Amino acid sequence: MGNLFGRKRQTRVTEQDKAVLQLKQQRDKLKQYQKKIFLQLERERIVARQLLKDGKKEKAKLLLKKKRYQEQLLDKTENQISNLERMVHDIEFTQIEMKVIEGLKIGNECLNRMHQVMSIEEVERIMDETQEAVEYQRQIDEILSGSFTTEDEDAILAELDAITQEQIDLPEVPSEPLPEKISEKSPIRIKPKPELIAAS
Repeated sequence: MGNLFGRKRQTRVTEQDKAVLQLKQQRDKLKQYQKKIFLQLERERIVARQLLKDGKKEKAKLLLKKKRYQEQLLDKTENQISNLERMVHDIEFTQIEMKVIEGLKIGNECLNRMHQVMSIEEVERIMDETQEAVEYQRQIDEILSGSFTTEDEDAILAELDAITQEQIDLPEVPSEPLPEKISEKSPIRIKPKPELIAAS
């Protein structure tokens, strides 16, 4: 189980990656060389001043010639570093472009497969069939609506009203006459029910 979770993911190193790494290593070496030259130039400038103070003009001149040559080397080194960095950027950007092109290629292949499944002719056929089905249904609707006479329409409406009335439950109308109005002064008489009298 430890091997299963402890495995490191291996990444594929391409030739472009190796080239970029080598270019960066060369650039770093040139930068180290630059620092070395800078330090030498500072030392030689100090030594040249001291030689002039000591009256050794020829030696100071010779040292300044050497210093000038090293400054020219420094300029060349700077140009080489710029070229290396430009090349690194170009390779890295080309790698990005290749990934973009690969993505476009995969997308294009996917679109082509989809177009093969659903061609223009197939879409036109489906649209035509759909239009025919809609037209057929419209004709059926016209035939059904046009086949009824005025009497048929009246009978349909009457049946619809009857069904509607059946759905409304109204209370039954009482058959007994309503009692007369009771005056406020006359006492209220309660007529006992016959079943109560028989029970007593």
